[in-house]
Amino acid sequence: VQLVESGGGLVQAGISLRLSCAASGSTFSISAMGWYRRAPGKQRELVAAMAIGGGSTTYTDSVRGRFTISRDNVKNTMYLQMSSLKPEHTTVYYCNARALLGEKYWGRGTQVTVSS
Repeated sequence: VQLVESGGGLVQAGISLRLSCAASGSTFSISAMGWYRRAPGKQRELVAAMAIGGGSTTYTDSVRGRFTISRDNVKNTMYLQMSSLKPEHTTVYYCNARALLGEKYWGRGTQVTVSS
């Protein structure tokens, strides 16, 4: 499974941004996908995730109600809609996929920078 993120960039606070993660390869084996982020000097943390089968979603408390995770099954693409961005949302966002047998895959990340 290969994952390629896009959609990051430099935006002003208050602006919305949508990240995309295009999956290719053995996408039939994916059972869940998610977005992670890693601020400088910190460990990578989960932002949002969704199960592919039932579509259930989970969010870290700090983004619930502000970020929305979704997926286009036809395009094999996952999205993260981020609204009302703040400078503290500045970091690299990574796409993750987990396969049925437990394998984990990562994209290379996309930088989001929010200026005040």
